[in-house]
Amino acid sequence: MTLLENKHAVVYGAGGTVGQAVARAFARDGARVSLAGRTRASLDELAREIHDEGGDVADIAEVDALDASALDRHADRLVEEVGAIDICFNAVGDETTFGRLIELPFADFVRPVTRLVTAHFLIASAVARHMIDRNSGVILTMTGSGVPAAGMGGAMTAWAAVDALCGQLARELGPFGIRVLWLRSNGVSASGGDPAERERSMLHRLASPDDVGKVASFLASDQAATMTATAANITSGAEVG
Repeated sequence: MTLLENKHAVVYGAGGTVGQAVARAFARDGARVSLAGRTRASLDELAREIHDEGGDVADIAEVDALDASALDRHADRLVEEVGAIDICFNAVGDETTFGRLIELPFADFVRPVTRLVTAHFLIASAVARHMIDRNSGVILTMTGSGVPAAGMGGAMTAWAAVDALCGQLARELGPFGIRVLWLRSNGVSASGGDPAERERSMLHRLASPDDVGKVASFLASDQAATMTATAANITSGAEVG
């Protein structure tokens, strides 16, 4: 039996590098996968690739991660047409303007904070309503390293806010059998990433998209049934703890 056999997983932000990798990993590990994102063409291409690899794509949808009504309608339709949502992975990006904090206009600083917190709150709310009905489910997302770094604009504040949001969701949803976890990286790169960034990690590498997908599959599986309210550290030792 594969890790995610008989599970239905929806990936939001499935058109991006991380979303694509996680969707492929879920499908390889036996899940039926629903793909949601802003650009239909990239979702269709990913679906073809998953089909070619023998995976099962249950649904494809263009969904605005900042539109509460659209997200609610999408989750309702998935449950009605595809079946229960067992796993949700949020790979929505943060749209950061990089630079020193004191040199950034406030609008540029707060944009990733507002975008990420809004998207994560709305997506979790939309799927959790259905998970509560079944007393089971896994909500996963991606954040960044908590090690302070210069020039990151509002990204680190946004990641910290999402960490806190996920922790509170885990506390409130735990009694309903719902687990909430997040993957914390210091960058994802298929080519190894910036040499200076690699050097800061103990393993002298960044996580690859495939690394992210494998960890996400494990966390979503019953093998991680006692894990919630915690980050999976995939920083290759750049962040300790």
